[in-house]
Amino acid sequence: MATTAAPPASLTWQRRVGAYVALTKPRIIELLLVTTVPTMIVAERGLPSLGLIVATVVGGTLAAGGANAVNMYVDRDIDAVMQRTKNRPLVTGAVAPRQALGFAVAIEAVAFFWLWGLVNLLSAVLALAACLFYVFVYTLWLKRTSTTNIVIGGAAGAAPVLIGWSAVTNQLSWAPLVLFGVIFFWTPPHFWALAIRYRDDYASAEVPMLPAVRSLHATAVRIVVYAVAVWVLTLVFAPVAGMGTVYTIAAVVLGALFTGLSVGVLRTESPSVAMRLFSFSISYVTLLFAAIAVDVLVRFGL
Repeated sequence: MATTAAPPASLTWQRRVGAYVALTKPRIIELLLVTTVPTMIVAERGLPSLGLIVATVVGGTLAAGGANAVNMYVDRDIDAVMQRTKNRPLVTGAVAPRQALGFAVAIEAVAFFWLWGLVNLLSAVLALAACLFYVFVYTLWLKRTSTTNIVIGGAAGAAPVLIGWSAVTNQLSWAPLVLFGVIFFWTPPHFWALAIRYRDDYASAEVPMLPAVRSLHATAVRIVVYAVAVWVLTLVFAPVAGMGTVYTIAAVVLGALFTGLSVGVLRTESPSVAMRLFSFSISYVTLLFAAIAVDVLVRFGL
């Protein structure tokens, strides 16, 4: 395995701050937060207070950022091998490993006490549990040992819907659990589609991501199965959460598109088609949860 680079002799404060921000994987955090606020709107049956939204989003951002930074600390050896990740801060030496780990633990602690103090204890515990699951179950155990890594590890990425619901209600119910299932089953086809493009990277780093150890056909079959499961769960969510026409139509149409693109990957076994599925999968989640928010706000008012 390659080693990380030596720290640069000098680094401007702007670049140093940017390096620490990069440790948190902000693009992933953006996607997680897309699911949080609409879930809060469903739980509230309207628009929650701005203060609660801000407190939950800030706490969730810190919690996810801390988990992602620990992930980069642990994976710095394989990140150095993979083309997709070779420019991450711990590989280039922009941040030293000990500093990265200290940063990660610090913001995770801040996240817990922030959510406990400004939201509620249940939300704080859920955020911390998601971090621990992501670090110990996914990063330290499954990622390097099992093709089910992203399947089981995806539970951490589904936690924001539980946090958003509990922030409003201070409890959980079937509605957020179904939404949890939506994100849980969405994560594997989303990530496998990307991994098809970078399967050689994963193979060189000896990470058993499904497309790196199984055929494209076998991977595509699983992508279709999970896409169908996502579609079914989005339709189940409508009666469970008492959703209306706007959401139901969106779930039907978006689910058909997501499943159709997944079938396209199976039919062509093409990395370029897989990347189109990956790109659409991000739009899929964004539009689905936007429809959730719009549906509630239209029916119950701002």
